[in-house]
Amino acid sequence: MSGSEVLNGTVGAMKEETEKSRWKLFIEDISVLQLVMTFLFMGVSCLLLMVYLMFTPLWPIPTVYFSWQIYDWHKPERGGRRTEFVRNWKVWTHFKEYFPVKLVKTAELSPSKNYILGCHPHGIMSMGAFSCFSTEAGGFAETFPGVRSTLAVLAGLFRLPVFRDYAMAAGLLPVSKESLEYILSRGGAGNAVVIIIGGAEESLASSPGVNTVVMKHRKGFVRLALENGADLVPVYSFGENELFPQVVLSEGSVGRKLQALFKQIMGFAPCIFTGGRWLLLPFRRPVTTVVGSPISVPYVCNPSKEQVDHYHMLYMEALTKLFHTHKTKCGLAETHELRII
Repeated sequence: MSGSEVLNGTVGAMKEETEKSRWKLFIEDISVLQLVMTFLFMGVSCLLLMVYLMFTPLWPIPTVYFSWQIYDWHKPERGGRRTEFVRNWKVWTHFKEYFPVKLVKTAELSPSKNYILGCHPHGIMSMGAFSCFSTEAGGFAETFPGVRSTLAVLAGLFRLPVFRDYAMAAGLLPVSKESLEYILSRGGAGNAVVIIIGGAEESLASSPGVNTVVMKHRKGFVRLALENGADLVPVYSFGENELFPQVVLSEGSVGRKLQALFKQIMGFAPCIFTGGRWLLLPFRRPVTTVVGSPISVPYVCNPSKEQVDHYHMLYMEALTKLFHTHKTKCGLAETHELRII
């Protein structure tokens, strides 16, 4: 074989590899874009479509569906309808590889116990939490054998037609006391309920380089843990706040007051953010979700304020320790501090 033939073969192989790489990146982009579009628009779109169909010759379709939804109204609070088919979609593997998202275990979780995992920070869309706890691509089942993760999200989403069924199929459940108590008290052992403690308020503080969590006065999850004898586990997703630059409005400004009002009425905050490609895509930044060691919590039927405060303090101390132990391994500088508000 001549030198020119070898050279042509090498160039051809390089072009083929480049083409494969471009195709892989495109598939990952689409995988993340579909979740962003689902997060932002699917719920409202499904509601508007059903209402529109009520005034067309296709009115029997929404009529039958709404009748079914009324009959099925309490299903999200009673364990939902989780399907492994949806959780194992190949799209979630591409989604995970886009950033990429990595799940890190620091201690064992026994399948003979139940757990409440407090996940921080919320970020804009909680990409790390979704990948690790609401898809099988995240590797939770392999990392913690015998323990089943369930991500709890805004309860109002489960009132939206069609979207509610999709959310339940992915294993998502409402972040309501009724829903969480059902899983922890009637779902047997080996359940890990994942709650994004800071919620909508924390999303307003999300910004690259910021490590702020909202939980100083949020103690409901601790009371829930005591009432059900579920161990508390701190979780921190390093890199979550780096995905979407946000326009953080100053406290007291008209814009911030409008955000707070919207959050109070709708339950979530309208963040003003920008993305990378196509404006909606998050930046490709690694997200490392570190699961800490469980804090043993006793079963207390009617916990006192002192007991709740005690375990809440233990949890905040464990979260702070987890953050400082892993921050430099996950791309942060030694000078970075965790701010709890």
